[in-house]
Amino acid sequence: MVIKQFKPFKGQHCETTATGSLLKFIGVELSEPMLFGLGEGLGFIYWDMKIMDFPFIGGRVKPDALTQNLTKNLGLKFHVQETSSPKKAWENIQKILDEGKPVGLKLDCYHLDYFTSKVHFAGHYVAMYGYDDTYAYLVDTIQQGSTVKTTLEHLALARKEKGPMASKNLSYTIEQTGALPALDKVIVKSIKANAKDYLNPPITNIGYKGIQKFSKEILQWFKRSKNIEADFALTALLMERGGTGGALFRNLYRDFLDESSSLIKSENLQKGFELFCEIAPQWTGVAKLIKKAGETTEQQYLNQAGDILQELADKEKRAITFLSKI
Repeated sequence: MVIKQFKPFKGQHCETTATGSLLKFIGVELSEPMLFGLGEGLGFIYWDMKIMDFPFIGGRVKPDALTQNLTKNLGLKFHVQETSSPKKAWENIQKILDEGKPVGLKLDCYHLDYFTSKVHFAGHYVAMYGYDDTYAYLVDTIQQGSTVKTTLEHLALARKEKGPMASKNLSYTIEQTGALPALDKVIVKSIKANAKDYLNPPITNIGYKGIQKFSKEILQWFKRSKNIEADFALTALLMERGGTGGALFRNLYRDFLDESSSLIKSENLQKGFELFCEIAPQWTGVAKLIKKAGETTEQQYLNQAGDILQELADKEKRAITFLSKI
């Protein structure tokens, strides 16, 4: 059973790609930056626990929140199902697909056949638009091949995996129940809500305070790592290409602000946009320095990254403060 009229959304980030595919199917077509911005997606977290091999750097809001915010802001119906039963989990998505509708899935990308970098990350999203006796047919990011497939066995393993950010076989659908609200009003609402959350972190490892913490903690990373080259290379790769904490989300938010400026005339919006034009490439610079530090084991590269992160914490706070006033 494969949905014939299904057309994938082409995106760089997994959740906006999966959700964008579901929205495109129901006739709601927005750019990826707009999806990210309306989903109040910008954030930051420096996450380190004793059970973790190495710290996690996150550059967006917590998993599941982006699609929840996006559908709420657009007045769409967002339906989520979770279950600890693999049998029930399959029945949940099979029923939706047999009705001719795609479904979003949250899972651990480690088990997906088409992933060449085998890393456990249970906060990954895909859209599923069909299946047969052997394979599940999925939409993933452009980097992963866009329209891809994995065995049903591996899909089940990916969906039930436990660990940080994991859910219980989570699946979701989106429905449109009425006309979409005026985009300019939704943009302002989304920016202000995102700014409020970012500027008022509940703990010091989130938001701009999290970047400040990162700027200090990174100086100790040689002591923190048990496999310096591998840990540093993977962190740099995820930050830059996976988008977990690097430039990808800042690029998306910058482009969201740029696109929004055609609908909203605001000096504060323009100031925020200009600062994000500076911020995004600096995150790429941090990722490059982390990779270089792993290759050389020289402290100077971590020191340089720490200095840039201190500057980024200040710039992001200033940018978001401007945006909070639009």
